[in-house]
Amino acid sequence: MDWKGRAAIVTGGASGIGAATAEAFVEAGVTVGLFDINEARGEALAERLRSNGGQASFYAVDVSDPARCIEAASEFANQTGRLDYLVNNAASFLSKGLDATTEDWDHSLSVNIRGSAQMAQACYPSMKRSGGGAIVNIASISGHIAQPDRWTYNACKGAILSMTRCMALDMAPARIRVNSVSPGWTWTAEVEKAAVGGRDKWEPQWGRFSMLRRLAEADEIARPILFLCSDDASFITGVDLPVDGGYLALGTERNGEDSTFTGTR
Repeated sequence: MDWKGRAAIVTGGASGIGAATAEAFVEAGVTVGLFDINEARGEALAERLRSNGGQASFYAVDVSDPARCIEAASEFANQTGRLDYLVNNAASFLSKGLDATTEDWDHSLSVNIRGSAQMAQACYPSMKRSGGGAIVNIASISGHIAQPDRWTYNACKGAILSMTRCMALDMAPARIRVNSVSPGWTWTAEVEKAAVGGRDKWEPQWGRFSMLRRLAEADEIARPILFLCSDDASFITGVDLPVDGGYLALGTERNGEDSTFTGTR
C-alpha cells in the first residue's frame, strides 16, 4: 500500500519494539511522532530517522499524564495535518506479586492501562477527522498465562486485551480499527538487563519456551504491527495477534525435552 502522507504516533518510541515500529513506519513513508520519557534517546532516534530522509519528531510525554497526552497528540496532529495511527507501546515493566505495594499498583496501572486509554482518547478526535485509522495496543504473552511474582505486569497486559475489544466496538463508527499484539520473548534492552552473561548464554535457555527456539528481534514485532495498521487488515478489529514464535501454543512439555513420550508407539 501507499503509506505516504499518513501520520502515526508511537508511544514508548525511543527504544525496543517502539523504536523498531517507528523505523518501519518511517521507511514506509509515514510521518512519525515518537512519544517517550527518555528525551536523549528519543531525540537521537528522531534525528537519525530525519538524517536518513524520513519524517520524525520527538515529544517528551509521560503517558500517565492525561493533560500531556492531549497536548502532545494535538500538537503532532496540527503539525502533520492529520493522524492515522496510534501504537500504544509505552509500558512499565514493574513486576510484583505478593509483595506489590499500593504505589506499585498505582504506577503499573497508570502507565500500562490508564496511559494507553488516555492516548487513545487524546488521538480519537484527530483520527476521526482524518477519516479513521488504526490503533494497535501492545499486550503480551504475559496477559494470557500465569507467571510467578508478576501480578502487576500480567494483570495490566490482560486488561489491555479486554480494553482493546471495548475500544474496537466504541471506535468502529469512526472507522477506527483497534487490535492488539502479544509479543513473546523479544530481545530488547529490558531482556538484555536480565541476560547477565550475554545473549549467547541465555537465548538457548529462553528459546526453549517457543517452538522456534529463539527470541524475536524487535523488527519481527514491528512488521505485524504495521500489517494491522495497513489496508490489508481493513476487516480486522477487536482481536489479538500473538507474535510469539509459538509460545502460547506450547504446553508444559515445551518442545518435548520434558516428556518421556518419544512419538513412537
